[in-house]
Amino acid sequence: MEKILTKLKNKENLNFEESKLAFEILMSGKASDEQIFSFLTLLSEKGEVAEEIAGGVYILRNKSKRVNVENCIDTCGTGGDGMHTLNISTASALLLASMGIKVAKHGNKAVSSKCGSGDVLEALKIKIDLEPKDIEKEINVNNFGFMFAPNYHSAMRFVGPIRKQIGKRTIFNLIGPLSNPALVKRQVVGVFDKKLLKVFADGLKNLDIKFAWIVSSEDGLDEISPYEKTNVIQLKDGKISEIIIDPYLLNVNADKFENLIGDDANFNAAKMIDIFKGEDNDFSKAVCLNAAAGLIVAEKFLEFSEAYNNARKFILSGKAYLHLKKIQNV
Repeated sequence: MEKILTKLKNKENLNFEESKLAFEILMSGKASDEQIFSFLTLLSEKGEVAEEIAGGVYILRNKSKRVNVENCIDTCGTGGDGMHTLNISTASALLLASMGIKVAKHGNKAVSSKCGSGDVLEALKIKIDLEPKDIEKEINVNNFGFMFAPNYHSAMRFVGPIRKQIGKRTIFNLIGPLSNPALVKRQVVGVFDKKLLKVFADGLKNLDIKFAWIVSSEDGLDEISPYEKTNVIQLKDGKISEIIIDPYLLNVNADKFENLIGDDANFNAAKMIDIFKGEDNDFSKAVCLNAAAGLIVAEKFLEFSEAYNNARKFILSGKAYLHLKKIQNV
């Protein structure tokens, strides 16, 4: 570990194997608190690269409980955009499930906002503490299962206290969204900084991902925005390409950013129920934009505009609410 820390002190990047070794030491409880602190802060100061992220994801996945499902997608962002919006990616995951797409959603409770995916799902009376066998059943029956990260990544207990002590973003904010226990091959990943788009694409390339969209909007969201252009890097069958999503060209006609601001879990859950019942507003449009990305990576549509219009038609029908009732434990 000392050799690795020396490299980081010299602002040298770790390769994939060195990163795997470092995370193996961390995740096995073999590193001292001081070493964990130094490793995380030095990485952050240097700026994490793709090989470092991929090494962390590789070890975290290796040590997690496994959920055995096929042909699933995940919609998960890094968070940390500081925008305090409604739970757009969680709502888009539920919308996709209601449209027949199998979603293995991986997430946590709030870290940097008032309401994380785990919080809003609990408010919607959807169980978040299911074991792998129950998740598999839920996905096969209702197309949706939620894996609550702390229940699936017990090795994180070795670094949890130090992360809290550091009190700001570390590499774990970056590897978390990529460490899905269902080992999904298709993913929509939101990042809070467009500088991370290429880093994430290169990291995912090392992880046997078939089709991913990594998205970051010009107005700072780790989602596809209904107000401003969104930068997308597509990774498909090992090939990387760049796409711009322009809400103006899609005739989204969203009103103002304030309409996406969320609050606590009950507030956000109520807003989600409204749009699933067919209420048309900016939140509904944002959710359909992000669901459209899911439809693209699931290869249900080739054209984004077609995927978006299809999601819009579906959500306005109120059918998403009928499916939500199937998923809820009421």
